Amino acid sequence: MTYDAAVVGSGPNGLVAAITLAAAGRRVLLLEAADGFGGALRSAELTLPGLVHDVGATVLAMALVSPAFRALGLTTIVPFAQPDVAVAHPLDDRPAALVHRDAGRTAEGLGRDAAAWRASIGAAARAGLPLVETLLSPLSPPRAPVAAARFGLLGALPATVLGRALFRTVEGRALLAGMAAHSVLDLRAPITGGYGMLLAASAHMVGWPLVRGGSQVLADALVERLRRLGGITVSGHRVRDLRELDAPIVMLDVTPRQFLRMAELPTGYRDRLRRFRYGPGVFKMDWALDGPVPWSDPEVARAGTVHLGGTLEEIALSEAEVSAGRHSPRPYVLLVQPYAADPTRGGHTLWAYCHVPRGSPADMSAAIEAQIERFAPGFRERVLARHTMNTADLERFDPNLVGGDINGGTGSLGQFVKRPVWSPAPWRTPLPGVYLCSASTPPGGGAHGMGGYHAARLALREHP
Repeated sequence: MTYDAAVVGSGPNGLVAAITLAAAGRRVLLLEAADGFGGALRSAELTLPGLVHDVGATVLAMALVSPAFRALGLTTIVPFAQPDVAVAHPLDDRPAALVHRDAGRTAEGLGRDAAAWRASIGAAARAGLPLVETLLSPLSPPRAPVAAARFGLLGALPATVLGRALFRTVEGRALLAGMAAHSVLDLRAPITGGYGMLLAASAHMVGWPLVRGGSQVLADALVERLRRLGGITVSGHRVRDLRELDAPIVMLDVTPRQFLRMAELPTGYRDRLRRFRYGPGVFKMDWALDGPVPWSDPEVARAGTVHLGGTLEEIALSEAEVSAGRHSPRPYVLLVQPYAADPTRGGHTLWAYCHVPRGSPADMSAAIEAQIERFAPGFRERVLARHTMNTADLERFDPNLVGGDINGGTGSLGQFVKRPVWSPAPWRTPLPGVYLCSASTPPGGGAHGMGGYHAARLALREHP
């Protein structure tokens, strides 16, 4: 059988690209090296039999605001679960800072910073999906130019500068720092403030939901959508050379490192790909617990996502250490307690990760658990089983996680749109009909599928 398009890799970007092409009437072949589909959007029994853990992404706010996924009617094909509190940020000797779905309620909890939260994060949330679409389509004409310009005035700042300029309370500054640290950048770097603002605003727009039953449910639903459109899906097949593929359109959900191994490329382009920079990695842990985490502040138990690390200053120091190639003794920890929203996963499962230098072999278990114990004394007594993944384990699980980098390359200002090279259409490669569609293309990391969406729409315009 001949195909109009071949898609290599079945992460969110690869799946969105394949569905977009198939919906346009193209005969699509999807090839995945792993035994299952989904890329990092997969679930497995990592600790005890019957317990569902998400190996990669769990909290999928960006999927709900993504134009790519909205076009698929995402909420109609998978069941989402919303925790009572989107995000909690515990602090020493004071109540945790909480981000609710309602921006006003969040602001009220910040006391003196209420007005500042409404004027910054609240304003971004009120600008709504047109602003998000503008930010997720950085090389397209803006849908919301005025809102984007206002957002950019603040978002271009480092999170450390923005946090101190906007907020006077420990709580307000800590909330922004915890959000901005998702960027896996030194929080003294430009645009980290924008990462924090966008993520916080998304909580007010759509919440920070989980897929009921595990993220694999979403991956499986997307694969089924592709099959209903006539697409052929093959797992357990690693493409090592592009000459294996015979299709006028080839979409590659891979990073520059894999692409360099798969094809003979023009010297200039090859050299530019080699200069592409990957970011720090993560060390991930999963636990099976005999009950909920015993948080000192009971309100934290209502949150799906918990940011651990203390104040803005503490988190900024931790991220600066990682950016300098060192391991923080008190790392910023991103933790997800799925049971707060989804009771269908078989019990009290928990996961967390901290940032580490790319390729680090270090075991950060003790440091991560110490940060949890700091805000939840007695946590270790609840642990029934543990599972850990260092940077090498993560890359073996998904080769796109180079050195444990979960964002497909650093999201610094220099690589915000220059992904993987500077071009008005960086998804296009010098090889006829071959396009990159991974997180190494704009708009970067996150389970939003926009790299695949942009690449597929470009391919359809160029191959009518």
